[in-house]
Amino acid sequence: MMAETRTLLLGLGVPEVQIRTEAFVSAATAVDPASGRGLRVFTTQPGVQLYSGNALDGSVRGTGGRLYRQSDGFALETQHFPDSPNHPEFPSTVLRPGETYEETIVFEMFLEQGDPS
Repeated sequence: MMAETRTLLLGLGVPEVQIRTEAFVSAATAVDPASGRGLRVFTTQPGVQLYSGNALDGSVRGTGGRLYRQSDGFALETQHFPDSPNHPEFPSTVLRPGETYEETIVFEMFLEQGDPS
């Protein structure tokens, strides 16, 4: 069953927040078409933010001296909606004394098998 979503684009392209309406769902899937490597995220959180490194400007050196440029990053971050406390229509982020905060996140890595021909 697919979750009903709507997309909010923040800034230039990505980051992007996917808004879900179901309790525990497959909230995001990413696949590298060249290698077939994939990542699927299941969560009880109401949102997933995709970070793609928009702020990277080529001034930071990473592994092996490689410069990190815009869109060189990738992270799927489950979360509540940004600025939730100021939007009563968003799921609440209030935790009262005696309450327990509990969320579930499952990361599933997989390999898509290509066409054998």
